[in-house]
Amino acid sequence: MGMPFSIEFADGAVLEWHATADGARVRCVPDYEPTIYVASRSADGFSPLESVLHDRTDVSRTSRERWRTAFRNDPESVLRIDVTSIDRVRPLSGWIRRYGRPGTYRLFNVDLSPGFRYCLERDVTPLPDRELRTLELGDPTPGVSEAPVTAVDIGGESPSCDRIDGDPEHVIGTLSDRLEREDPDVLVCSSAELVPALFETATAHDCGFQLGRRPGYEQLAGATTYESYGRVGHSPARYNVPGRVIVDLSNTFFYHETNLEGCLDLVERSRKPLQELSWASIGNVLTAIQIGEALARGVLVPWKSWRHELPKTMRQLHEGDRGGFTFAPAVGVHEDVHELDFSSLYPNIIRTRNVSPETVRCECHPDRQDVPDLGYSICEQPGYLPDVLGPIIDDRDAIKAELEALDDAADPARRDALSGRSAALKWILVSCFGYQGFSNAKFGRIECHEAINAFAREILLDAKAALEDAGWRVLHGIVDSLWITAREDATQQRLSAVVETVTSSTEIRLEQEATYDWIAFVPVRDGEAGALTKYFGRRCDGEYKYRGIECRQRSTPSFVADCQRDLIDTFDATRDPAAVCDRLAVWIDRLESGVDPARLRVTRRTSKRADEYTRRTRTVAALQRADDRGIAPAPGQDVEYVVVDDDKRSRDRVKLAHEADDYDADFYRERLIRAAESVLSPVGWTREEIEAALGETRDATLRRFHDARH
Repeated sequence: MGMPFSIEFADGAVLEWHATADGARVRCVPDYEPTIYVASRSADGFSPLESVLHDRTDVSRTSRERWRTAFRNDPESVLRIDVTSIDRVRPLSGWIRRYGRPGTYRLFNVDLSPGFRYCLERDVTPLPDRELRTLELGDPTPGVSEAPVTAVDIGGESPSCDRIDGDPEHVIGTLSDRLEREDPDVLVCSSAELVPALFETATAHDCGFQLGRRPGYEQLAGATTYESYGRVGHSPARYNVPGRVIVDLSNTFFYHETNLEGCLDLVERSRKPLQELSWASIGNVLTAIQIGEALARGVLVPWKSWRHELPKTMRQLHEGDRGGFTFAPAVGVHEDVHELDFSSLYPNIIRTRNVSPETVRCECHPDRQDVPDLGYSICEQPGYLPDVLGPIIDDRDAIKAELEALDDAADPARRDALSGRSAALKWILVSCFGYQGFSNAKFGRIECHEAINAFAREILLDAKAALEDAGWRVLHGIVDSLWITAREDATQQRLSAVVETVTSSTEIRLEQEATYDWIAFVPVRDGEAGALTKYFGRRCDGEYKYRGIECRQRSTPSFVADCQRDLIDTFDATRDPAAVCDRLAVWIDRLESGVDPARLRVTRRTSKRADEYTRRTRTVAALQRADDRGIAPAPGQDVEYVVVDDDKRSRDRVKLAHEADDYDADFYRERLIRAAESVLSPVGWTREEIEAALGETRDATLRRFHDARH
C-alpha cells in the first residue's frame, strides 16, 4: 500500500491515509501503543515504580531495555513503558516525574508530536506515492474567520482565483461541489479558523457539508501566545479534517518560505507528517532530524533537556561570549565590488571541525586545544551532528548545481521544485548553529555554539588577511560574507586564485557570490559609523540588491518602498543627489494629489493587548479600534493600519487598513524623506540638505507655473 501522507488518531486507533491513483484510501491500525522510557538514579529504583505502574489502566506493559541516555554515556538499563493511548503519554509522564523523591527518575521520548512519534516507532516515512493535489481556500474578509461565511476565495492569489459569495447556503453548496470535483489532498487555508466557521455556517443553515474525506473536523490545539528571544509570537488554533492535510497560511513558516516540494523534502528527512511539518518551526524540524540520528545511535531523547556547563576560565568566558566577527563597513559608494561568501559556513565548520555536543571538551583529550582562542578540545571520534548535517549540505550543493545548469527552456515545474527544496534545506542549515545555544534544544550545547563562533572568527580573519596580501581591500565583512574592491596602491592577484587558496586553507568553499557595478554602505542614523546590515547596490547582471533599508522592512508601506526603489534607480542613472531630490518631489506630489490608502498600510506585530501598553502609540490606537470592532488580534499577531491624523493621540489617530479612506499626507511625507535619507546618506547628504533641495525644487516649479501663466 506504500507510505501514508497523513496520520490521524481516532477512537484509540491510528488512521493512515494513503494517496492512490483515484483519490485516497484509509488503513486502520488498531494496536498502536506509544512508548516512553525512564532512567533511575539507583539500580533498584525501578522495582517500586514498576509495581505501581502495573496497577494503572493507562500502562499496557513494562520491560527493561538498554539505551544510552546521552551521547557521552554508555548504554544502561532503562524502563520501557508502553502506554495504552497517545493522549495518556503526557499525563502519565507527569505522574512518574512526581512519583518518589525529586530527581529520582528521568524521562525520555515524551514530548514528541503524535504523528512524528508514530512514524518513528513504526518506521514510517510519511511521503505520498503520487503527487499531492492542493486547493487553496481564503476568507476575503479581514480579521478572524467567523460564521456565517458568505464568501470564500478558491485558488489563492493566482489569476485563476474564483470567489464564491452570496447567501451561506450557496457558498457551502458551491464549495462542496468543488471539493468533490477536485478531491484535494491538501487544503491551503488563509487561516485554519475558516474550518470551524464553515462547519458552523453549514450547521446553522442545515446544509450537508464535508470538508474532509469523511464527515466532521477536530481541533488539535487551541490558540496560544508565547515569547521567544524577547519577541512575542502567536500560534493560532490547529484543526484537522479526515483524509486531508491542512496548511494554515497564518501559521506556517516552511510553506511560505519554500513550497510543497520543499516541505515534502523535509518530511522525508524528518519523518514529520506534512500537516505537522507545516506548522513546525525550523528548530522543531531540525530537532526531529537530530532525534532520528540519535535513536539510530541508541540514544534516547530527554524530556527536559538540562546540560551543565563545564568550568571555564575568565578568558574563555570572555572569548566565548563574542559571537560572530564583523568588520565596520566603509560608508560611501564603492565601484567594482565583489561579494564573497563562504558556502554554508557554520554547518561546514561543524562538519569539517567535527563539532558536536559529545565531541567538544571530551574527557579523552583533556590536554588538547583545538578551538582557537577558547582552547577547547575536540574528540577524533565522529560526532553525530556532522553526520546529521553532512547529507543536507551535500544535497543542497547538488540541487544548487542542477539549478545553475538548467537553461531558460527548462521545465518551470522542475525549477520550482528544486528551488523549494534548496530553500528548505537552507533554512535548516541556517538554524543549526544558533540552535546549539538554545536552552531548550534537545541535543544543543553552549560550548558547541562558542566553538563554532571561534572557528568562524578565525576563518574570516584569515580570509581578510589573504585578500589584503593579494592586493585587495576589504570594505565590509559580516558572519560569512566579505565585500572587496581593488586597492589603488597595489597590484591585485587574480581573485579566482585567491578564492581557491582560501578555500583550500579553510576546507570550506569560498564563492564569488556577486559582482557589483556599485554598492552603497549606509551609516547609522544620527551617526557616521557604518550600519552593519544596511546597504544597497546594482550588480553587474543589472539586478538591484537591498538589505536593511526601508524597502526591505516589513512595516514599511508599499508606497514608501516603491518610492525608495525608484530613488535608488534615479541615483544609479545620475549619481546626482539633486536629481534624486527632484524625483522625491514627484513622489511627494503624488502623495499630496491622492493615492490609494491601501498603499500606505503600516504593518506592526503586537506584543500585548491594547490595555496593557503604557505608551499611546499608533499601534495602540489601531488595537483600540480593532477592539471596538471585535476583531482585535492576539499578542504576537499583526495589526495593519493607515495613519489619518498623527497630531491626535486617540484611536482616531489611525484607521484600520480595511476601513481607511483618507490619510495624513504630512506623516507619509516624513516617511518618504526618511527613505530618501537612507539613499543619500552614503554620499554625505543629510536630512537638512534634502529638505533644502526639496524647497528649491518646489520654488522652481512654482516659478515655471507662474511664467507659464503670464
